[in-house]
Parts: sequence; structure tokens; C-alpha cells
Amino acid sequence: MTSVNHKSWRRGATRAGKHDVDRARLLTLSQKSLLIFALISFLTSCSSNYDEIGSSADWKVSLGDKYSSQYSHLNQINRNNVEQLEVAWTYRSGEADTLANSQIQANPLIIDGTLYSTTPRLNVIALDAATGEPKWRYNPFPDTAEVVTWLNVNRGVTYWEDGNDKRILFTAGPDLYALDTSTGKPIESFGINGKASLKAGFEERTEELYVVTTSPGIIYKDLIIIGSRVSEGEDAAPGDIRAFNVRTGKLQWTFHTIPQPGEFGYDTWEDPDAWQNIGGANSWAGMALDEKRGIVYIPTGTASPDFYGGNRKGSNLFGNSLLALDAKTGERIWHYQTVHHDLWDRDLPSAPNLVTVTHDGREIDAVSQTTKTGFVFLFDRETGEPLFPIEEVPVPTETNLEGEEIWPTQPIPTLPKPFTRQHLPDSSLNPFVSEEVQADLRNQLSTLKRTHMYEPPSLEGTLIYPGYDGGAEWGGSAFDPETGILYVNSNEVPWTLTMVPSEGRENGTANNSITFGENTYMNYCIACHGPDREGTGNNPSLIGVDELYTPQEMLDLINTGRRMMPGFQYLSENRKKSVINFLMDENHFEVDLASSDKQELTSEPQTSPYVMTGYRKFQTPDGYPASSPPWGRLNAINLNTGEIEWQVPLGEYPKLADQGIPTTGTENYGGPVVTAGGLIFIAATLDEKIRAFDKDSGELLWEYKLPVAGYATPSVYSIDGKQYVVIACGGGKLGTKSGDYYIAFSLPNS
Repeated sequence: MTSVNHKSWRRGATRAGKHDVDRARLLTLSQKSLLIFALISFLTSCSSNYDEIGSSADWKVSLGDKYSSQYSHLNQINRNNVEQLEVAWTYRSGEADTLANSQIQANPLIIDGTLYSTTPRLNVIALDAATGEPKWRYNPFPDTAEVVTWLNVNRGVTYWEDGNDKRILFTAGPDLYALDTSTGKPIESFGINGKASLKAGFEERTEELYVVTTSPGIIYKDLIIIGSRVSEGEDAAPGDIRAFNVRTGKLQWTFHTIPQPGEFGYDTWEDPDAWQNIGGANSWAGMALDEKRGIVYIPTGTASPDFYGGNRKGSNLFGNSLLALDAKTGERIWHYQTVHHDLWDRDLPSAPNLVTVTHDGREIDAVSQTTKTGFVFLFDRETGEPLFPIEEVPVPTETNLEGEEIWPTQPIPTLPKPFTRQHLPDSSLNPFVSEEVQADLRNQLSTLKRTHMYEPPSLEGTLIYPGYDGGAEWGGSAFDPETGILYVNSNEVPWTLTMVPSEGRENGTANNSITFGENTYMNYCIACHGPDREGTGNNPSLIGVDELYTPQEMLDLINTGRRMMPGFQYLSENRKKSVINFLMDENHFEVDLASSDKQELTSEPQTSPYVMTGYRKFQTPDGYPASSPPWGRLNAINLNTGEIEWQVPLGEYPKLADQGIPTTGTENYGGPVVTAGGLIFIAATLDEKIRAFDKDSGELLWEYKLPVAGYATPSVYSIDGKQYVVIACGGGKLGTKSGDYYIAFSLPNS
């Protein structure tokens, strides 16, 4: 692809314009007017990219615009009056389910006075954005049992228009839908009766594997470019990037994130058949698009399985990479891999930001990518050259996991400075506990491998800090084009990673010392729900599951998945039924153990000799992080200099605040938006508040207690000259109650 320097365009246009004006003196007044109009149009088309950033009164694209800037030029709400904000309207969908931890993570779109978004059960809604009154609702699962309606977390919808043809595109389960914006009805000419399969173009082995999407796709002309969420185990589908035709639903192009023979990156896999056996390396976090250059920027995650790489030796392109693809064809322009041979679940967790920065005395159009590890990578948008040096640093390579080969170096940016702590010494343990508890925490810490952030997974246990959920997460970062400052919220909570040998894997046969159901649990469920079934990290306990679901409901759930849980449709009926019997401690289903032999076991994807024991946080007995606070922060990073301008704690634990303990920050999910009014709006915290900070200093200027937590990124818009900030309040994470609210704020009427 030929890339063009926009500044060169402007210089060439100026020189050509002088000659044209000289000739224009001989033209008629009408001709002069036409020529001047043409010149103005040309110069406008070549003007700074920031004319596009946040310049609309609407919020037409997820995260604000196709640059994922999370910025609004609106300034009616500003530093001087933000404390006057009040609730303008509230909408409830009626779908909250705290027992099932329902959530809303959507960043709503606001277009021509209408808000478009999703509900906990993946219905699409259209609301009057000035009043919250509903206009229409679309349910993609009207004839399906309730358990199937909770297929996956959804972070919003995508909008496309061509004249009077205006469409909302969204995903639910394994399908992509197109709806008419005025009626909410499916567009029959799209796909089959309004929906197209997200598995289109995949090979046969993917048919029964889990493929959904969490983040909205991005529009380039008549294409919607979209990623996917797949399993993170050995049962993962390929993480290919695809583009579908917005009008027809047909697949237009595919980029293989695990290269096939003859493709760039194929030689980064030691196994020549990796592309047929390995999945993942998917893009689940969102994308950014430079429409003028025709380049789409796509972050990817880890190749599967997450924590053992003995079956996928090599650096593993294009896992953990920032891809720059030709948006029209899907061809690679450049890439950068941020983690080689990832063993720590260091997916690139958020959409990249397209920015313009001042570097070495000149303006450069760049792309910024935040990471779970607390780094910001900054590249020239056209060439992929780093703006600040990135060093390949040696990392620990000793491992006691048979067959594993650790990659010897990892890329470390010299600037910007990390926005999270990356090491946990004994001196940085939680100071608010007794000496006895501190001693116990030190003892636990001493048993963990922790010499480096990239200490390999181990049988003894390895410290993961920052944790699996960052550093940065899926809420994204806000970029201020006025100052060149990037605002990102971060988690600073330690987790642990412990590997154990796979149960029942000796010679591919079931271990007779445990039940077949327990064998199934140890191979497929332990990573999320733990060896004791009490749940790990943000994953629920399975103790007492028989009080929540019938055996048939459990079987449906295992087949379809729900939110962050993938579906296991590909497993044999014996396996699925046996694990339900194990979890419910009763033989509800008949299981043919005679057929549960070597052939059945080895025909399923699980072949790793090790599995992890669960996503476990390193905590105090009271459930607080074992590290010293802050446990969540809001950070301001100057992308011109690479320096951190300020950092403030984000959120608080009410019980600790009542004890007079200074603001500690909390884990947080959902991102910030920055406005020309000098403000940063962000919810995200488990204390169920939305806040406004001064963008220059980080000073807290306003906060409001929401009915449930807003684990989502706000949207900012204006209708008839009145500015609003709206947030989805779905709760359901971090032990907080679930909700079904959209709440909009505005200034009082004068």
C-alpha cells in the first residue's frame, strides 16, 4: 500500500494554488468562485486529522470516533459548573439479574437525538436521548430458552449510513445482525433474514467452537471490520480478523492472526501445522481507523492456551500484536508484537488511540497502545516506527514445566514511563492489616516466583503484577488533542498463577482414581472456578449450583456459554453430563463410562500436560488486595514527552473510608472521556460512583452515587444546545449488585 504524508499534501496544495489563482484572473467571476470553492474543499480535505476528533454534537462511534479518542469538543459542562450536574433522565430495561451477575458494559451511540445501545440480555434499544423515552427494542432471541439469552458480554453497537439507508449493526452469540434505525427491525437483505454468521470463512473444526464478539466492529466505507472473543484454552477457535459487507452480510476479507503456509509470520511457529491446531490470537478489545489513509489498527491477544506454550513454540505472531492492515483488503502494512510467546494472558486489552503528537520538533500522526503491564507503546501511524526507543530486555527463562520454551527477551519501552507499579517488594504489602496478617502475606509472597514481571508460570506459583486485568483494561484511554495528554485508568492488584499437571492425562486415558466428571472439571473448568469450586478472580463459585439451575439448564449453559464463559458444545455428551453430575453430586444423567476411553479423550482438544489452578487474587483475609494502595488510579500521560503529568487514586472502599483511611482506589472496569470543558468523566469503580476530574490537575470536582456500578465508558453529546453525559449502569462485577440502568446527566435549566 502507498502511504502519503498529509503535510506534504498541504504544502503541494499551497504551491499549486498560487499558480491557479494567477490563471484565475483571466476567468469569469463564476469560474473564479468555482475554483476558489474547489481549492477550499481540497485544503479542507487535507487539513489536520483533529478536525475529526470529538467535533460532533453526536457520539456516532463507539469510544467517540473512529480514532477511539474518547474526546468531546463540547464545553457547556465545564470546571466552573460541573458541581451543578443533575440527573436528566433514567431508563431501565427490566432485565437486571444479580443472581446471574448480569452486566452492561456498553458505550452507547447518540445519533440525531436517538441513543442506541444494548441491555443485559443483549436486546438492542433505541431511546430518545433527551428524555430517555424508549422508541423501539429488538430481541435477537425471542424463541429461545432464557439461559441462552445470556451468551456474551456486549460493549455496544455500530452505526452505518448511506443516504436514507441507516443501519445499526451488532452481535449476539455467534451472529452479526443489521437493524433499521427507524424501526429496529432486521434488514432482510442482510445475510439470512437480517443476520450473518461470525463463523463464516472458518474451517470445519470451528463449527462447534465458541466464537462471539464483545466490542463493536468499525466501519470503513461499506465494510464492518470485526474481531472476536474465543476460548482461552486449547479449544479456542482461530482469532482471524474479518470484514463483512454492510449491505449484504457477505464475508469480504480475512486476515489470519495465526499465519498459514506462505503468509508473513508463518515461520514464527515451530510447528508447521500450528495454524490448524492453535486458536486465539484474537482481537476482542476494539479497533481504530484512519479513514483517510485507509488503515485499520487492531490489537490482538494471546495464542491458546494462555499459560502453557509447549504446544506452540516460537514467538507466535500475530499474538499480542498491534496490527496495521489495509482496511479495504485486509493486507498487512506493519505490525509490532508487544509480548513474545505470551504465557501470562497479556492480551492487548483496549482499542488503540490515533493521536497527533509533537516529537523532535515536528507533528507526527501516531498510534498509541496501552497494555495490561502498564506500558504505552507509541508508533508512527504509517510506518510503525516507535517514537521512543523500545529495548529487547532479557527475562527469566528457567522453567519446571516440561516441554515449555520461554522466549529469552521481551520489548520494554523506554518512554512513556509505566503508569502502574510492576514489582511487589515486601515493603509494599498492605499496611492496614495486623502484624500477624502482614507476616502471613510476606510468607505467601516468599513462596512465589517474582524476580521479574515476566517470571514464567510455575508449579510453585508465580506473582502476576500488574494482574490479569491490568494495568489498562477494555474501557480504553481518552486522548486530548489540545494538549497531547492521554488519560488512562489502571488496576494495581496482584494476582497469582499456579500450574498443576493435567489430571487424567497419562497415556490419554482417564485416571481411575477420580470420577470421570471430576476429570472433566480438572481439565476444562479449574482455571476459572478453581480446584475447590469456590470461584477465582471475578469468576463465580460453583458450590450450590444445583440450587440455581436444573441439570438441563446446566447442560444448556455448558453448550452455549454465558458472558465471559465460553461454550463447550464440542465436548462429548458423556463429558458434559458427567461434570454436571460431579458438580451437583448426584447422577442426574446416565453416562456411558464404557465409551469414555482413550479414543474419546484424545479426540478432544485438551492435550496440554499442565493446567492453571485458577485466576486467584493475592488478597488479605478480608478480601482487600495484599499490596499497598493505590489499587486503582487515573493517570495523565504526556505523549509529547513520555512523562506522567499526574496520577490520582480512583475509587474508594466505603468501609475503609469510614475508618479514616485515605482514598485507596479500587479495581475498575470501563474508561474515561475527556472534554473541551476541562473535564474527565469516569465511573468504573466498585463504590458505584461516577466522577468528574480536572483534566489539568486530577482534582476531583464532582461525584454522584449511582444505583449500581457503571462498569462502562460514558458518552458525551448535545441536543438542541444542551450537553449530556450518559453512563450504562449494569453492575455485576467485583461482587456488586446487578442493574439495568442508563442514566444521563445535564446542567439545570436556566
